[in-house]
Amino acid sequence: MPRIAIVAGEVSGDRLGAGLIRAVQARRPDIRFSGIAGPLMQAAGAEAWRHSDELAVMGLAEVVRHLPRLRRIIREFEARLLADPPDLYIGIDAPDFNLRIERTVRAAGIPTVHYVSPSVWAWRSGRVRVLREACDMVLCLLPFEADFLHQHQVPAVFVGHPLADELPADPDPQAARLQLGLPATGRVVAIMPGSRVGELERLGPVFAATARWLKARLPDVVFVAPMARPDLRERFAVHWQQATGGLPVHLVDGQSHAAMAAADAILLASGTATLEAMLLNRPMVVAYRISPLSYALVKLFRLIHVQHMALPNLLANQRLVPEFVQAQVEPGTLGPALLELLENPANRRQLGQRFHELASGLRQAASERAADTVLAMLERS
Repeated sequence: MPRIAIVAGEVSGDRLGAGLIRAVQARRPDIRFSGIAGPLMQAAGAEAWRHSDELAVMGLAEVVRHLPRLRRIIREFEARLLADPPDLYIGIDAPDFNLRIERTVRAAGIPTVHYVSPSVWAWRSGRVRVLREACDMVLCLLPFEADFLHQHQVPAVFVGHPLADELPADPDPQAARLQLGLPATGRVVAIMPGSRVGELERLGPVFAATARWLKARLPDVVFVAPMARPDLRERFAVHWQQATGGLPVHLVDGQSHAAMAAADAILLASGTATLEAMLLNRPMVVAYRISPLSYALVKLFRLIHVQHMALPNLLANQRLVPEFVQAQVEPGTLGPALLELLENPANRRQLGQRFHELASGLRQAASERAADTVLAMLERS
């Protein structure tokens, strides 16, 4: 019975892994998956040796702080894989963890697939060498990634983005508002400070203060804040209370796509959520803030090689949506950017047309194409 070891970190990797597992097992139900998985992958049939939340670490300084624990997990995981080798190893994102594992198991003769190209085209470009050593194949979600990797002699294929296949291009805002218990009329702003604790701690207070700034200028505005986990909801509720003095907010568990669909504009952390907002055709203001030490290291070693952080801007190679970094992330910058989106419907319509164009290029039946590659590699092995 063929066995595939699979490892995903955090929520987005869990979602990708679940889609891949379902697509593979639809054609080969005899294949078994096991490794580090979240709830979606487990529901799709993966046996979880550890939970994916254990790998959810963001930023250089944060990785350094968690390094002893991560190294211990790596040693234990490598020993288990080498003692009972799977037929294939799939690492989903989490490059600081997965590339180390992939390099070790590939050297032992286990074929490796890395799903989601690390952003080597954007920062820490030296990791291209590691990709060459660690990966038999890289599955890329964005079209320019495969071209970049081919130029550096890394086997890669563009499979498209599963979210582009799953999300409706023009969701019904009224249905989403009804689902979440939001007013049918008036303006709604979704507040999304991230799915990691570190992100929420850095962005939660300033996002709440921005909501207070906006409410003072648009008294009818309503806020909805989808939270990935109960512990994040509790943390954010404290920040919201302290920064707004009890301003009303609809806190919801999960349902991030419904919250986006219901919104007239979104204030969110840079990351996969910006792509989701684009695919749902919703205007956004994007914030990126990491720890001061991480940012100092990035600046010192000139690790970033792109002009934009938000995925819609990267795909378009222009500043389609407002994005703010580090010290720029303040109510005095975020608030006016949101206000402009809410009060300029002509710009929103023009932005929506560009979003549709970009989204169409990402709709490639990604999970099925990824499964094609995985099954072909499994057959060769």
